[in-house]
Amino acid sequence: MAGSAGLALCGQALVVRGGSRFLATSTASSDDDVLFTYDCSTAEKKLEENKGEDGQPVDKGSDMILASTFSKSGSYFALTDDSKRLILFRTKPWQCLSVRTVVRRCTALTFMASEEKLLVADKSGDVYSFSVVEPQGCGKLELGHLSMLLDVAVSPDDRYVLTADRDEKIRVSWAAAPHSIESFCLGHTEFVSRIFVVPDHPELLLSSSGDRTLRLWEYRSGQELHCCHLTSLREPAEPWADKLDAHRQQLGYRQQLAFQHRVWDIAFEEGQGLWVLQDCREAPLALCRPVDGWWQAVPENAALKKVSACLRGNWAMLEGAAGVDVGFSGLYKATFDNVTAYLRKKEERLQKRRQNPPPGPNGQAKKTKPGEASLRCSS
Repeated sequence: MAGSAGLALCGQALVVRGGSRFLATSTASSDDDVLFTYDCSTAEKKLEENKGEDGQPVDKGSDMILASTFSKSGSYFALTDDSKRLILFRTKPWQCLSVRTVVRRCTALTFMASEEKLLVADKSGDVYSFSVVEPQGCGKLELGHLSMLLDVAVSPDDRYVLTADRDEKIRVSWAAAPHSIESFCLGHTEFVSRIFVVPDHPELLLSSSGDRTLRLWEYRSGQELHCCHLTSLREPAEPWADKLDAHRQQLGYRQQLAFQHRVWDIAFEEGQGLWVLQDCREAPLALCRPVDGWWQAVPENAALKKVSACLRGNWAMLEGAAGVDVGFSGLYKATFDNVTAYLRKKEERLQKRRQNPPPGPNGQAKKTKPGEASLRCSS
Protein backbone atom coordinates (compact mmCIF):
# COMPACT_ATOMS: atom_id res chain seq x y z
CA MET A 1 0.00 0.00 0.00
CA ALA A 2 0.97 3.64 -0.32
CA GLY A 3 3.92 4.73 1.76
CA SER A 4 5.05 1.28 2.82
CA ALA A 5 8.26 -0.45 1.81
CA GLY A 6 7.96 -3.06 -0.92
CA LEU A 7 9.81 -6.09 -2.29
CA ALA A 8 9.56 -7.59 -5.80
CA LEU A 9 11.38 -10.60 -7.20
CA CYS A 10 11.47 -12.09 -10.69
CA GLY A 11 14.08 -14.70 -11.51
CA GLN A 12 17.30 -13.36 -10.02
CA ALA A 13 16.22 -9.72 -10.27
CA LEU A 14 15.26 -8.18 -6.93
CA VAL A 15 13.79 -4.73 -6.30
CA VAL A 16 13.31 -3.02 -2.95
CA ARG A 17 11.36 0.24 -2.80
CA GLY A 18 10.79 2.81 -0.10
CA GLY A 19 9.45 6.37 -0.31
CA SER A 20 10.21 7.81 -3.75
CA ARG A 21 13.18 5.52 -4.43
CA PHE A 22 13.94 1.94 -5.37
CA LEU A 23 17.06 -0.10 -5.88
CA ALA A 24 17.48 -3.12 -8.12
CA THR A 25 20.10 -5.83 -7.85
CA SER A 26 20.55 -9.55 -8.46
CA THR A 27 20.27 -12.44 -6.03
CA ALA A 28 23.12 -14.19 -7.84
CA SER A 29 26.17 -14.67 -5.65
CA SER A 30 28.59 -13.00 -8.11
CA ASP A 31 30.11 -9.68 -7.10
CA ASP A 32 30.09 -8.02 -10.54
CA ASP A 33 26.35 -7.22 -10.56
CA VAL A 34 25.50 -3.58 -11.17
CA LEU A 35 23.31 -1.85 -8.56
CA PHE A 36 20.60 0.28 -10.18
CA THR A 37 18.87 3.01 -8.20
CA TYR A 38 16.09 5.39 -9.20
CA ASP A 39 14.43 8.35 -7.47
CA CYS A 40 10.98 9.43 -8.67
CA SER A 41 11.58 12.95 -7.39
CA THR A 42 14.11 13.37 -10.21
CA ALA A 43 11.82 11.90 -12.89
CA GLU A 44 11.45 13.91 -16.06
CA LYS A 45 8.67 16.48 -15.82
CA LYS A 46 7.56 17.67 -19.25
CA LEU A 47 5.38 20.71 -19.81
CA GLU A 48 2.68 18.66 -21.46
CA GLU A 49 2.53 16.43 -18.41
CA ASN A 50 0.93 19.22 -16.38
CA LYS A 51 -2.41 17.82 -17.54
CA GLY A 52 -3.76 14.32 -17.13
CA GLU A 53 -5.46 12.08 -19.66
CA ASP A 54 -8.76 13.90 -19.02
CA GLY A 55 -7.19 17.31 -19.77
CA GLN A 56 -7.53 18.50 -16.18
CA PRO A 57 -4.58 19.98 -14.25
CA VAL A 58 -2.55 17.44 -12.30
CA ASP A 59 -1.99 18.34 -8.66
CA LYS A 60 1.57 17.87 -7.45
CA GLY A 61 2.09 14.78 -5.31
CA SER A 62 4.81 13.55 -2.99
CA ASP A 63 6.63 11.35 -5.58
CA MET A 64 6.12 8.37 -3.25
CA ILE A 65 5.94 5.02 -5.05
CA LEU A 66 2.43 3.57 -4.74
CA ALA A 67 2.71 0.30 -6.69
CA SER A 68 5.27 -1.61 -8.76
CA THR A 69 5.59 -4.89 -10.64
CA PHE A 70 7.74 -6.99 -12.98
CA SER A 71 6.58 -8.40 -16.30
CA LYS A 72 6.30 -12.18 -16.54
CA SER A 73 9.75 -12.65 -18.10
CA GLY A 74 11.34 -10.01 -15.89
CA SER A 75 12.35 -7.97 -18.96
CA TYR A 76 10.27 -4.98 -17.83
CA PHE A 77 9.51 -3.24 -14.56
CA ALA A 78 6.91 -0.52 -13.96
CA LEU A 79 5.82 1.70 -11.10
CA THR A 80 3.32 4.44 -10.34
CA ASP A 81 3.88 7.26 -7.86
CA ASP A 82 1.91 9.81 -5.88
CA SER A 83 2.56 12.44 -8.56
CA LYS A 84 0.34 10.45 -10.95
CA ARG A 85 3.16 9.15 -13.10
CA LEU A 86 3.61 5.75 -14.72
CA ILE A 87 7.29 4.95 -15.21
CA LEU A 88 8.40 2.04 -17.40
CA PHE A 89 11.85 0.39 -17.25
CA ARG A 90 13.78 -2.16 -19.24
CA THR A 91 15.73 -4.46 -16.91
CA LYS A 92 18.36 -6.04 -19.18
CA PRO A 93 20.17 -3.71 -18.73
CA TRP A 94 18.22 -1.38 -16.46
CA GLN A 95 16.99 1.69 -18.34
CA CYS A 96 14.07 4.10 -17.96
CA LEU A 97 11.98 3.90 -21.14
CA SER A 98 9.21 6.39 -20.44
CA VAL A 99 7.50 8.64 -17.91
CA ARG A 100 3.79 8.99 -18.59
CA THR A 101 0.93 10.68 -16.74
CA VAL A 102 -2.12 8.84 -15.42
CA VAL A 103 -5.54 10.33 -14.70
CA ARG A 104 -5.70 9.50 -10.99
CA ARG A 105 -3.49 7.98 -8.34
CA CYS A 106 -3.09 4.28 -8.91
CA THR A 107 -3.48 1.38 -6.51
CA ALA A 108 -2.20 -1.58 -8.57
CA LEU A 109 -0.73 -2.49 -11.94
CA THR A 110 0.14 -5.61 -13.91
CA PHE A 111 1.58 -6.57 -17.28
CA MET A 112 -0.33 -8.65 -19.78
CA ALA A 113 1.29 -12.06 -20.24
CA SER A 114 2.27 -11.06 -23.79
CA GLU A 115 4.10 -8.05 -22.27
CA GLU A 116 2.62 -5.82 -24.98
CA LYS A 117 0.42 -3.84 -22.59
CA LEU A 118 0.39 -2.69 -19.00
CA LEU A 119 -2.86 -2.44 -16.99
CA VAL A 120 -3.17 0.23 -14.31
CA ALA A 121 -5.99 0.35 -11.73
CA ASP A 122 -6.81 3.58 -9.90
CA LYS A 123 -8.71 4.86 -6.89
CA SER A 124 -11.74 5.93 -8.90
CA GLY A 125 -12.38 2.34 -10.01
CA ASP A 126 -11.03 2.56 -13.57
CA VAL A 127 -8.49 0.39 -15.40
CA TYR A 128 -6.35 1.95 -18.14
CA SER A 129 -4.05 0.13 -20.55
CA PHE A 130 -0.68 1.52 -21.66
CA SER A 131 1.42 0.18 -24.50
CA VAL A 132 4.80 -1.36 -23.69
CA VAL A 133 5.77 -1.63 -27.37
CA GLU A 134 5.16 2.13 -27.77
CA PRO A 135 6.49 3.47 -24.46
CA GLN A 136 5.30 7.04 -25.11
CA GLY A 137 1.73 6.09 -26.04
CA CYS A 138 -1.23 7.49 -24.14
CA GLY A 139 -3.46 5.39 -21.92
CA LYS A 140 -6.78 3.86 -22.97
CA LEU A 141 -9.73 3.35 -20.65
CA GLU A 142 -10.58 -0.36 -20.55
CA LEU A 143 -13.16 -0.85 -17.80
CA GLY A 144 -14.56 0.70 -14.66
CA HIS A 145 -16.04 -0.15 -11.26
CA LEU A 146 -18.31 1.96 -9.08
CA SER A 147 -15.87 1.47 -6.21
CA MET A 148 -12.18 1.98 -5.54
CA LEU A 149 -10.02 -0.73 -7.15
CA LEU A 150 -7.42 -2.44 -4.97
CA ASP A 151 -5.87 -4.99 -7.33
CA VAL A 152 -5.80 -6.14 -10.95
CA ALA A 153 -4.59 -9.39 -12.52
CA VAL A 154 -4.73 -11.20 -15.85
CA SER A 155 -5.14 -14.85 -16.75
CA PRO A 156 -1.99 -16.58 -18.11
CA ASP A 157 -3.54 -16.77 -21.59
CA ASP A 158 -4.46 -13.03 -21.55
CA ARG A 159 -8.14 -13.87 -22.10
CA TYR A 160 -9.44 -12.42 -18.83
CA VAL A 161 -8.85 -9.31 -16.73
CA LEU A 162 -9.61 -9.78 -13.04
CA THR A 163 -10.29 -6.78 -10.80
CA ALA A 164 -10.89 -6.50 -7.04
CA ASP A 165 -12.57 -3.55 -5.35
CA ARG A 166 -13.44 -2.08 -1.99
CA ASP A 167 -17.05 -3.28 -2.25
CA GLU A 168 -16.14 -6.95 -1.67
CA LYS A 169 -16.35 -7.84 -5.38
CA ILE A 170 -14.05 -9.65 -7.78
CA ARG A 171 -15.00 -9.15 -11.43
CA VAL A 172 -13.82 -11.34 -14.32
CA SER A 173 -13.97 -9.49 -17.66
CA TRP A 174 -13.00 -10.41 -21.21
CA ALA A 175 -9.70 -8.75 -22.10
CA ALA A 176 -10.70 -8.35 -25.76
CA ALA A 177 -14.04 -6.77 -24.78
CA PRO A 178 -13.82 -5.57 -21.14
CA HIS A 179 -17.47 -4.49 -21.13
CA SER A 180 -18.35 -8.20 -21.35
CA ILE A 181 -18.30 -9.72 -17.88
CA GLU A 182 -17.63 -13.44 -17.60
CA SER A 183 -18.43 -13.77 -13.89
CA PHE A 184 -18.32 -12.28 -10.40
CA CYS A 185 -16.61 -13.99 -7.47
CA LEU A 186 -18.80 -13.01 -4.53
CA GLY A 187 -18.44 -14.06 -0.91
CA HIS A 188 -16.07 -11.69 0.84
CA THR A 189 -17.73 -9.42 3.42
CA GLU A 190 -15.04 -6.71 3.38
CA PHE A 191 -12.75 -5.13 0.78
CA VAL A 192 -10.71 -7.50 -1.41
CA SER A 193 -7.09 -6.47 -0.94
CA ARG A 194 -5.24 -8.88 -3.26
CA ILE A 195 -5.96 -11.39 -6.01
CA PHE A 196 -3.56 -13.93 -7.52
CA VAL A 197 -3.98 -16.41 -10.37
CA VAL A 198 -2.20 -19.65 -9.40
CA PRO A 199 0.58 -20.21 -12.00
CA ASP A 200 0.48 -24.03 -11.96
CA HIS A 201 -3.33 -24.07 -11.96
CA PRO A 202 -4.37 -21.15 -14.20
CA GLU A 203 -8.07 -21.85 -13.66
CA LEU A 204 -7.76 -21.07 -9.93
CA LEU A 205 -7.68 -17.72 -8.15
CA LEU A 206 -6.61 -16.79 -4.64
CA SER A 207 -8.01 -13.72 -2.88
CA SER A 208 -7.38 -12.03 0.45
CA SER A 209 -9.69 -9.61 2.21
CA GLY A 210 -10.29 -7.35 5.15
CA ASP A 211 -12.72 -9.99 6.43
CA ARG A 212 -9.60 -11.99 7.47
CA THR A 213 -10.19 -14.81 5.01
CA LEU A 214 -8.19 -16.34 2.19
CA ARG A 215 -10.43 -17.79 -0.52
CA LEU A 216 -9.92 -20.12 -3.47
CA TRP A 217 -12.05 -19.67 -6.59
CA GLU A 218 -12.72 -21.19 -9.98
CA TYR A 219 -12.93 -17.70 -11.37
CA ARG A 220 -14.50 -18.36 -14.79
CA SER A 221 -17.65 -19.69 -13.13
CA GLY A 222 -17.34 -17.49 -10.03
CA GLN A 223 -17.53 -20.58 -7.80
CA GLU A 224 -15.92 -20.40 -4.37
CA LEU A 225 -14.02 -23.63 -3.75
CA HIS A 226 -12.64 -23.05 -0.27
CA CYS A 227 -12.59 -20.40 2.44
CA CYS A 228 -9.77 -20.28 4.98
CA HIS A 229 -10.46 -18.22 8.13
CA LEU A 230 -7.09 -16.83 9.15
CA THR A 231 -8.14 -16.10 12.74
CA SER A 232 -8.88 -19.74 13.56
CA LEU A 233 -5.90 -21.59 12.08
CA ARG A 234 -4.13 -24.41 13.90
CA GLU A 235 -0.59 -25.35 13.01
CA PRO A 236 -0.22 -29.02 11.99
CA ALA A 237 2.08 -31.37 13.84
CA GLU A 238 3.39 -33.05 10.68
CA PRO A 239 5.57 -31.47 7.96
CA TRP A 240 3.69 -29.95 5.05
CA ALA A 241 3.45 -31.10 1.47
CA ASP A 242 1.66 -28.48 -0.65
CA LYS A 243 -0.20 -25.40 0.60
CA LEU A 244 -2.67 -25.85 -2.24
CA ASP A 245 -4.40 -29.20 -2.70
CA ALA A 246 -5.58 -28.78 -6.30
CA HIS A 247 -7.13 -32.25 -6.44
CA ARG A 248 -9.36 -31.59 -3.42
CA GLN A 249 -9.62 -27.90 -4.40
CA GLN A 250 -8.78 -26.52 -1.00
CA LEU A 251 -6.06 -24.72 0.92
CA GLY A 252 -4.05 -26.36 3.68
CA TYR A 253 -2.49 -24.52 6.61
CA ARG A 254 1.08 -25.76 7.01
CA GLN A 255 3.21 -23.46 9.16
CA GLN A 256 3.48 -20.10 10.85
CA LEU A 257 6.76 -18.17 10.60
CA ALA A 258 7.70 -15.70 13.32
CA PHE A 259 10.23 -12.88 12.93
CA GLN A 260 11.87 -10.61 15.49
CA HIS A 261 11.18 -7.44 13.51
CA ARG A 262 8.23 -5.92 11.73
CA VAL A 263 7.76 -7.51 8.29
CA TRP A 264 7.23 -5.01 5.48
CA ASP A 265 6.86 -7.37 2.53
CA ILE A 266 7.63 -10.87 1.24
CA ALA A 267 8.40 -12.43 -2.16
CA PHE A 268 8.79 -16.03 -3.28
CA GLU A 269 11.60 -17.06 -5.62
CA GLU A 270 11.42 -19.84 -8.20
CA GLY A 271 13.79 -22.11 -6.28
CA GLN A 272 11.45 -22.48 -3.28
CA GLY A 273 12.85 -19.60 -1.34
CA LEU A 274 11.00 -16.92 0.62
CA TRP A 275 12.60 -13.48 0.87
CA VAL A 276 11.40 -11.28 3.74
CA LEU A 277 11.92 -7.49 3.95
CA GLN A 278 11.91 -6.34 7.57
CA ASP A 279 12.37 -3.23 9.69
CA CYS A 280 15.95 -3.83 10.83
CA ARG A 281 18.95 -1.99 9.45
CA GLU A 282 21.42 -4.66 10.61
CA ALA A 283 19.38 -7.46 9.00
CA PRO A 284 16.98 -5.89 6.46
CA LEU A 285 16.41 -9.18 4.65
CA ALA A 286 15.73 -12.73 5.76
CA LEU A 287 15.71 -15.80 3.52
CA CYS A 288 13.75 -18.95 4.35
CA ARG A 289 13.88 -22.31 2.58
CA PRO A 290 12.12 -25.65 3.18
CA VAL A 291 14.19 -28.16 5.18
CA ASP A 292 12.70 -31.60 5.91
CA GLY A 293 9.23 -30.24 5.23
CA TRP A 294 9.53 -27.11 7.42
CA TRP A 295 10.40 -23.56 6.41
CA GLN A 296 13.58 -22.42 8.16
CA ALA A 297 15.68 -19.26 8.05
CA VAL A 298 18.94 -19.54 6.07
CA PRO A 299 21.70 -18.22 8.36
CA GLU A 300 24.58 -18.08 5.87
CA ASN A 301 24.01 -17.26 2.22
CA ALA A 302 26.25 -15.28 -0.15
CA ALA A 303 23.33 -13.75 -2.04
CA LEU A 304 21.57 -12.75 1.18
CA LYS A 305 24.73 -11.08 2.50
CA LYS A 306 25.29 -9.18 -0.75
CA VAL A 307 21.76 -7.82 -1.06
CA SER A 308 21.55 -6.98 2.66
CA ALA A 309 24.78 -4.98 2.35
CA CYS A 310 23.22 -3.00 -0.52
CA LEU A 311 20.18 -2.18 1.62
CA ARG A 312 22.27 -1.11 4.59
CA GLY A 313 24.10 1.30 2.32
CA ASN A 314 20.77 2.73 1.12
CA TRP A 315 18.80 2.51 4.36
CA ALA A 316 17.69 6.15 4.13
CA MET A 317 15.03 5.24 1.57
CA LEU A 318 13.46 2.74 4.01
CA GLU A 319 13.58 4.85 7.16
CA GLY A 320 10.38 6.65 6.22
CA ALA A 321 8.51 3.34 6.07
CA ALA A 322 9.04 2.67 9.78
CA GLY A 323 5.77 3.16 11.61
CA VAL A 324 3.79 3.93 8.45
CA ASP A 325 0.21 2.66 8.45
CA VAL A 326 -0.14 0.34 5.46
CA GLY A 327 -3.57 1.83 4.80
CA PHE A 328 -5.92 -1.13 5.31
CA SER A 329 -7.66 0.43 8.33
CA GLY A 330 -9.02 3.21 6.12
CA LEU A 331 -10.66 0.71 3.77
CA TYR A 332 -13.17 -0.58 6.32
CA LYS A 333 -16.54 1.08 5.91
CA ALA A 334 -18.03 2.99 8.82
CA THR A 335 -21.59 2.10 9.78
CA PHE A 336 -24.17 4.60 11.04
CA ASP A 337 -27.41 3.82 12.88
CA ASN A 338 -29.37 6.95 11.95
CA VAL A 339 -32.74 5.59 13.09
CA THR A 340 -31.61 4.99 16.68
CA ALA A 341 -30.05 8.46 16.86
CA TYR A 342 -33.25 10.04 15.49
CA LEU A 343 -35.51 8.26 17.98
CA ARG A 344 -33.24 9.22 20.88
CA LYS A 345 -33.26 12.91 19.93
CA LYS A 346 -37.03 12.82 19.43
CA GLU A 347 -37.53 11.41 22.90
CA GLU A 348 -35.28 14.11 24.36
CA ARG A 349 -37.37 16.81 22.71
CA LEU A 350 -40.59 15.29 24.06
CA GLN A 351 -39.14 15.11 27.57
CA LYS A 352 -38.28 18.82 27.43
CA ARG A 353 -41.78 19.68 26.28
CA ARG A 354 -43.28 17.72 29.19
CA GLN A 355 -41.02 19.48 31.68
CA ASN A 356 -41.49 22.94 30.13
CA PRO A 357 -44.89 23.07 28.41
CA PRO A 358 -45.45 26.03 26.04
CA PRO A 359 -47.45 29.07 27.40
CA GLY A 360 -51.20 29.27 26.86
CA PRO A 361 -53.22 32.15 25.31
CA ASN A 362 -52.95 34.31 28.49
CA GLY A 363 -49.21 33.78 28.89
CA GLN A 364 -49.70 31.07 31.48
CA ALA A 365 -48.25 27.61 31.12
CA LYS A 366 -50.64 25.40 29.28
CA LYS A 367 -51.96 22.59 31.41
CA THR A 368 -51.69 19.20 29.93
CA LYS A 369 -54.93 17.25 30.02
CA PRO A 370 -54.86 13.68 31.25
CA GLY A 371 -53.83 11.37 28.44
CA GLU A 372 -52.69 14.26 26.17
CA ALA A 373 -48.98 13.62 26.80
CA SER A 374 -49.31 9.99 25.90
CA LEU A 375 -51.28 10.95 22.80
CA ARG A 376 -48.53 13.31 21.70
CA CYS A 377 -45.90 10.69 22.33
CA SER A 378 -47.73 8.19 20.22
CA SER A 379 -48.06 10.70 17.38
